[in-house]
Amino acid sequence: MSHQKHRNDENCGHHGEEHHTRVAHGARGDAHAHHGHSHGHGHHHGHGHPHHGPNNKAGLAIALTITTGIMILEFAGGLLTKSLALLSDSGHMLSDAGALALSLIAMRFAAKPPSSKNTYGYHRFEILAALLNGVTLFVIAGFIIAEAVERFRNPPEVASGSMMIIAAIGLLANLLSAWFLMRKGDVKDNLNVRSAYLHVLGDALGSVGAIVAGLLMLLFSWYVADPIISVLVALLILKSAWGVIASTVHILMEGAPPSIDQAKLRAALLHLPGVQDVHDIHVWTITSGMDAMSCHLLVREEAAEQTVLQAAVTMLAETFGIEHATVQIEKAGLSHPELKV
Repeated sequence: MSHQKHRNDENCGHHGEEHHTRVAHGARGDAHAHHGHSHGHGHHHGHGHPHHGPNNKAGLAIALTITTGIMILEFAGGLLTKSLALLSDSGHMLSDAGALALSLIAMRFAAKPPSSKNTYGYHRFEILAALLNGVTLFVIAGFIIAEAVERFRNPPEVASGSMMIIAAIGLLANLLSAWFLMRKGDVKDNLNVRSAYLHVLGDALGSVGAIVAGLLMLLFSWYVADPIISVLVALLILKSAWGVIASTVHILMEGAPPSIDQAKLRAALLHLPGVQDVHDIHVWTITSGMDAMSCHLLVREEAAEQTVLQAAVTMLAETFGIEHATVQIEKAGLSHPELKV
């Protein structure tokens, strides 16, 4: 049995090594969510897309440069024109710049190889960065709403013409940042890049809001439009922040990836020749696009353990995109302590 466990660990070590080799070359596990969207997709994952990691970095770096410049412009413009809509948008941009910077730092950490102290490496740093981004958005939305409530009581006069010009420049810059992230980054499946992308989209909505508020003030001298639009922007910020926080907390709580159907996974393992029962299945996400799992397979007495193990490892990689799998093969005689989880 110990010989089997040793071979099993070797097998898993091989898969882990393969993953970390790709990480060192910048492919990272975040290129595609290969999570079983298509059969065999995960299997090719390590070979076909070595450019996605660096692309994520390039997209984030370009977006960070654009955002920082526009944030300074909008903040100065907000002070000069007395527009809360502009100030709220620049505040959102400050969190956006922080989010993009955090995402880039996270990618540097994630590329560090595993150590005896951090056996999974530093991939989770990305998830922590995304969580911090989400929390920052909540705080900023709170500040905007508090200031807007104050302005409902006595709305100040706003230089709406200048405000609209600055907001329009901000909008163009945000759309440019979003385009670079879409083109170069993995917005769909990398939580870290997605959280940064949501920041940028929120900024674009903030700029649209500022333009609309400016127009209402210019045409109708309706200065209450400024705090009203600011509150709407804050609510949109909260909505995107909640989605990011919910996803990151799910990963940090070792939740199962939403793209993997546990019932289908169990059925596929039970369907393997020689397998009698499957128990103690755990599937979790290390970072975006990198899932891991462990399970115990009870096999028939006459079954060849290595054959069953090979079939399981191959099936998990090709059908479900799980390349980091730890499979414990058991026969009827084995008894282990009752597992708490």
